[in-house]
Amino acid sequence: MKRQTIILLAVLVAFSLTGLIFIQVYWINNALQINDQQFRYQANRALDVVVSQLEEKELIDRIMKEIGDIPPDSITAIVSAQSSLARKIDGYNPISGIHFTVWPPEQNDPEAILIEDDRSIISPDRLNDYISETFPESEFDESGAGIAGRVSNKIVSVEVIMESILRETPELSQRIDNEYLNSLLRNSFDNAGIFLDYEFAVRTGNSRVVYNSPGFTYSSGPNIFIRQLFPNDPVPGQNLIHVYFEKEKQYKFLQIGSLGFFSMTFTLLLILLSAGTFIVIFRQKKISEIRNDFINNMTHELKTPISTIFLASQMLSDKTISDEARNTDNLARIVSDESVKLKYHVEKVLQMAAFDSARLRLNPQSLSIHVLIDKAIAGFELQIAGRNVTIIRNYKADNSVAMVDEVHFTNAISNIIDNAIKYSDSDPHITISTHNRGSMIVVQIQDRGMGISKENLKHIFEKFYRVPTGRVHNVKGFGLGLSYVRKVIESHGGRIKSESTPGKGTRFIIHIPKQS
Repeated sequence: MKRQTIILLAVLVAFSLTGLIFIQVYWINNALQINDQQFRYQANRALDVVVSQLEEKELIDRIMKEIGDIPPDSITAIVSAQSSLARKIDGYNPISGIHFTVWPPEQNDPEAILIEDDRSIISPDRLNDYISETFPESEFDESGAGIAGRVSNKIVSVEVIMESILRETPELSQRIDNEYLNSLLRNSFDNAGIFLDYEFAVRTGNSRVVYNSPGFTYSSGPNIFIRQLFPNDPVPGQNLIHVYFEKEKQYKFLQIGSLGFFSMTFTLLLILLSAGTFIVIFRQKKISEIRNDFINNMTHELKTPISTIFLASQMLSDKTISDEARNTDNLARIVSDESVKLKYHVEKVLQMAAFDSARLRLNPQSLSIHVLIDKAIAGFELQIAGRNVTIIRNYKADNSVAMVDEVHFTNAISNIIDNAIKYSDSDPHITISTHNRGSMIVVQIQDRGMGISKENLKHIFEKFYRVPTGRVHNVKGFGLGLSYVRKVIESHGGRIKSESTPGKGTRFIIHIPKQS
């Protein structure tokens, strides 16, 4: 798949995920707004119920107070059936000896007299008839007036009581029972499905605080619900109740429930999976390009010695060339050298293939690191002479003995020196130094070559990776050397890192555990 196609797919997926995120955010925001509206509606309805019950309780209490001025041995308060008050006080009996009823007791009862628990409930229109039927005329003449007066005293008209109530309005502090108001609020909110702790305050029209709960504050944050108290007063005041819920926001989020949580979780998971998928795709694409480059380089590296061997063998077999012109010894040396190169390349490929399937097998011995470095340098005598290479040894490690595999460790050092020579434009200059640090032997190999950029430096130990130079055929290799070096050093329990500045050179720092 072409890189442009992968990029196009990544853009389309990113666009789709962005749209999905936008929809999810819109849905959650819309759900929160709806939930907020429902909460406000429920809270306001609950406060309306509290205000209504509070006003109703005050009205009934004041009626009972007015009735209490008359001897309550057998008092009947008569309320018209058409009155709205009838629905509120029907059957109210808080004080022994006082009875409320709605006249008539039953809509279809033509009787105007009801005897209940030794109480006489009498319609005002039938009072005189009741007196005439109960007492004979002779008796009525003597005592009728007294009986009528006593019966009239026991019939209390609510209309008369209301006139007394409307004449005066007590102070707000006298009209509010804080404990009763708190219980009304709790019951009303519970009935509305709002099981949250709340704070409230009661204020008069001149902003004087009559009462506030211990935790009440007017600081900004939660929504404050405000309702007018006693709105049906003859002269309505600005008495207000303020209520807010500390954990209102948390409650609203919880109301959305697990659906919103799982929606966000799966959306995030989808984003991570999509990003991970395209990261893998780009990495595989990069690996594919590196492998193709490796195959091309390997073909070139193997083709050169094969062609040389083929030409040398043709010259040796050509009978038309005289023995003197053929120079058999020189051709035999060429065949031998190219065969060694061919074997070296093949062994490198086979060795890296073995690393993928099994752990590197070492034959550790107690050896001096300085001796192994000198041995590695000795292998570059021809290159040192041909390219004017300078290698400076700066050995400062007092204890250079470590348990290492002679062949693999020497090859690792050789690979680093080989790279330092190959990636230097002219007159390579290499400094190899050692010193002890704790339980480690530190080996530093510094060159003055072309250097490596930060972007490429973090990939140099990857298999098949080659630092681009702009002249691929000028620096030959498979991209296996530094990968092999890292595997060897780590197999010895050590570590390797690199530092480089483009145009100034590269430094490799190796830490190897010294022998106890």
